Parts: sequence; C-alpha cells; structure tokens
Amino acid sequence: ARGLHILAVIAWMAGLLFLPRLYAYDAEQADKPEPLKTEMRTLLRLWQGRLLKIILNPAMILAWIMGLWLIHLDVQSRGAAFLAEPWMVTKLVGVLALSAWHGILVGERKRILAANSQKTGKFWRMTNEVPFVLAIVMVLSVTLEWRL
Repeated sequence: ARGLHILAVIAWMAGLLFLPRLYAYDAEQADKPEPLKTEMRTLLRLWQGRLLKIILNPAMILAWIMGLWLIHLDVQSRGAAFLAEPWMVTKLVGVLALSAWHGILVGERKRILAANSQKTGKFWRMTNEVPFVLAIVMVLSVTLEWRL
C-alpha cells in the first residue's frame, strides 16, 4: 500500500506542477495571430483535458485511497494517537491544501473553456511552484517526524 501511495503522489505532483504551465502557455496565446492562436489553444486544451482525466484525477483519488488505507493500518497497529502528532497534522493539512489547489486548477480549466479566465501567464508561472513548496513541507514533516 505504501508503494502505491508514493507512486500515486508522484504522479499527482507531476500533474499539479505541469498543468499550471499549460495554463500559462494558453493564456499567452491571446496576443498571437490567427490561425496559430486557435491551433495552439486547441492543442493546449486537449493536453489540459488529458492531463486532468488520465493522470491528475486518477492519481489524486489513488493517493487519497492509499493514504487513508495506510492511516487505517497504522491506527489498527498502534492506535490513533499519531494522528495528533504535529508532523502528521502538518502532512494532513498539506494534503488538504494540495487537494484545494487541485480543485482550483479544475475550476480554472472550466473558466478557460468558457473563455472566462482572468489569469495571466505570469500568474500561472508565479503559482506553479505551490505544490512543490507544499511537498517540501510535507516530506520534511513526515521524514523528520517533527514534534513540539
């Protein structure tokens, strides 16, 4: 279960890091001449959809399922007290933050398809590292088992 959880998290993180880059490229097509703009946007939106449906969504679901299963196994073997440890609380808050970011990305895709997106390429480049920063905090909290 742990190996599947780690693999799912790696796939999820890869998608969370790549999708904002696709959104940045999409936003930057506005100033391009036709028909290049339309062709590029069509291709970028195809990639966005595939990334969400084939990698991001399944990886997030699998990461959650395997993570909850690992928690269940740990609770069965050593009790639930570890859930209140600062390192585990930090990890769980990080998972919720990554899930919220995932939801923001899904919502943005809907706005892009409806031509209602207000985000710029610069915005997506600046926020592109959000999942990685969260991952750093979560990995350090788990591997070091921070305690107060």
